[in-house]
Amino acid sequence: MITLRTAQLGQIFAYARAADPTECCGLIGGGEECQAKNIYSLSNVAFNSEVAYEAAPEELFAAQRQMRERGEQLLAIYHSHPRSRDPAPSDTDVRLAYYPSAIYFIIGLGGAKPAMRAFRISEREQRWEQVEYEIAHE
Repeated sequence: MITLRTAQLGQIFAYARAADPTECCGLIGGGEECQAKNIYSLSNVAFNSEVAYEAAPEELFAAQRQMRERGEQLLAIYHSHPRSRDPAPSDTDVRLAYYPSAIYFIIGLGGAKPAMRAFRISEREQRWEQVEYEIAHE
């Protein structure tokens, strides 16, 4: 189970709100104990960024390089669904889930407060399942 700190959750929500009405995206790096260490917010360069996300390749590679330098592994990928109250993977999210070992966080901004849910997504099997995560209050 991945553990995020309250400040990290706030950072992700702030980025999602700032990107609205487009989808935001980013990576979460951490250690083998599944404790999130760093949040890597990336620019969404998708042609239809209000309903899709594609990380800017140069930023994606730079974030992956930073993770290696810091001894981190990719724990999760996050993106937002700006109009969703109850976020769940879209067909496109499932089709483009190229990192089967990563958890996929989806942030919904359609309600009074942001909502975040976590999923394991299998692009190969074309399915997804919700998983639990933990917020550590500092």
